[in-house]
Amino acid sequence: MTLKENIRHFFHNIWKHRVHVLMALPTFLIMFFFLYVPMAGLVMAFKNFNYNDGIWGSPWKEPILGNFDFLTASKELFVNMTTNTLMYYVIFTLLGTFLNVVLAICIDQLVFKKLGGALQSILIIPIFISYAAVQFIVYAYLDRDTGMINHLFGTSIRWYAEAKYWPVILTIVKMWNSVGYGSVLYMSVLAGVDQQLYEAAQIDGANKWKQIRHITIPSLIPMITVMLLLSVGNIMRSDTGLFYQVTRNSGALNPTTRVIDSYVLNSILHSSNFGFTAAASFFQSIVGLILIIIANFVVRKLEPENALF
Repeated sequence: MTLKENIRHFFHNIWKHRVHVLMALPTFLIMFFFLYVPMAGLVMAFKNFNYNDGIWGSPWKEPILGNFDFLTASKELFVNMTTNTLMYYVIFTLLGTFLNVVLAICIDQLVFKKLGGALQSILIIPIFISYAAVQFIVYAYLDRDTGMINHLFGTSIRWYAEAKYWPVILTIVKMWNSVGYGSVLYMSVLAGVDQQLYEAAQIDGANKWKQIRHITIPSLIPMITVMLLLSVGNIMRSDTGLFYQVTRNSGALNPTTRVIDSYVLNSILHSSNFGFTAAASFFQSIVGLILIIIANFVVRKLEPENALF
């Protein structure tokens, strides 16, 4: 087909499916103005931004990659925050996926389905609680003088001054906050599994464990693969609320809680260097893009039907 024929075919399809296009238009406009138009601001990563001149009028940074100095300014600092970012990504992703799947299977296997629906509603509540509120819940447990944990065990641990405890604390808070909501997606997959497969397995003498192993888990693998691929794009990003608010931004905890996002937030609060912030975000996005392309390539080689593109 020639270019002219392709264009004509494109507009013919739009007119043919005009009702669907009209329904999708609000979502398209929201994505366009909130996700794509702001991408023009990435130019700030290469400029010495100031309010008087604005984004386009601000002079270019000299050298042009000067805003990326955080990558080389302090090798120890960069290694620390990058290591922490990757460590928490691996922990949260692997443990979160495991717990999501286990919880979804447990609720799906409940004999009393109404109880499963009630549990599902209760378990997704934490995701709607802001970390601004969660920090007070955590503080109520960990405060040295009035905290419930110190009172319960008769200790006087200064939790907000001891960095070694926080990988476990942040993992517990993250799992509490996200696992219930994350399991809902896998439960929706299980709801679509043909029940005749389970009936046939029962006739063949398969117990519950064998049914889960040979029917339930294989049914979830495509969705698990897709979710892992999507999460790879955010490998260099972290939940700022978790690492900034729940830790109460305690400097004593930096060795185990300082990630790229919290470091950028602290930097901009002290210096208002928006060019630096744009450079850090640009760096995170580029790394995420490269990794998701590599991960998708690997999946396409192993299981082509589970690849994103």
